[in-house]
Amino acid sequence: MTDSRTLARTKTLTDEPIDRAPQRRRRITPASRLGQIALYGVLALLALVYIYPFLVQVATSVKSEQEAASNPISLIPQTFTTAAYERLFLNSDFPLWFANSAVVTILVTLGRVFFVSLAGYALARLRFRGRGLIFALVVGVMAVPSVVLLIPRFLVLNQLGMYDSYAGMVLPLLVDAAGVFIMKNFFESIPPSVEEQARIDGAGTFRVFWSVVLPMARPALITIVILSFQGSWNELTHFIVSVQDPGLFTLTRGVASLSSGQLSQGTQYPLKLAAAALMTIPVAVVFFIFQKRIMNTSEGAVKG
Repeated sequence: MTDSRTLARTKTLTDEPIDRAPQRRRRITPASRLGQIALYGVLALLALVYIYPFLVQVATSVKSEQEAASNPISLIPQTFTTAAYERLFLNSDFPLWFANSAVVTILVTLGRVFFVSLAGYALARLRFRGRGLIFALVVGVMAVPSVVLLIPRFLVLNQLGMYDSYAGMVLPLLVDAAGVFIMKNFFESIPPSVEEQARIDGAGTFRVFWSVVLPMARPALITIVILSFQGSWNELTHFIVSVQDPGLFTLTRGVASLSSGQLSQGTQYPLKLAAAALMTIPVAVVFFIFQKRIMNTSEGAVKG
């Protein structure tokens, strides 16, 4: 009887929550507070160093030609004018360049996300002869400077009859070695057990990839979207060797032509910086929309 009461009391005591000792707040000393202030000051200074050129770019784009040449780094224009923007939209092919860049960038981004995810899944999950060699070649391509491939790319496009066409602008950019590398590593971090149920239900390889694995790779896909959009939007060297028709110029190619004095003589600082400011808007919008999801690697986790 005594043993049963002792056991019951012991069980009751073990079931009761154990009060933890209250955690002491770390005391902030004057030295640590001074260190935090110094750290924030250094970070603010670095942020200003990075932001200041963009502020100068925006401010100069609304200056007059004379003021931009005499005082190019001031942030407050003495005479506010939108003449540079009016000249871009009314007296140049800037709308055409913008449209070409939008078409090429959207096609390249969608195609690259699809193809690099397929290639990454094949290298991560499928077992076939030569898989290691193919992945080694992918890594090797990442080490080759892109400028080395310009002349071979031009020769291939010319031989295939794709020079001066949207196909020649888009197709060579649809696959990226770095994107394949990123997707392969991410797919390998997903447990293979999540695919077993779909295979038991009779799903094929592509069905498993499209319906099961790809939704779980959303953080990697968003990273590829941002990198692809930014890379294709800012691409210049490829468009130099793939097109010569002014009707197919993208923003980077068109803005580069402004540096040679296409519209007028003089420095054209407001005109060039207005075009550069407008070019940064789409990339900034895409980045701010998706930035919170880049590191959200917990999405798609499988619950037990």
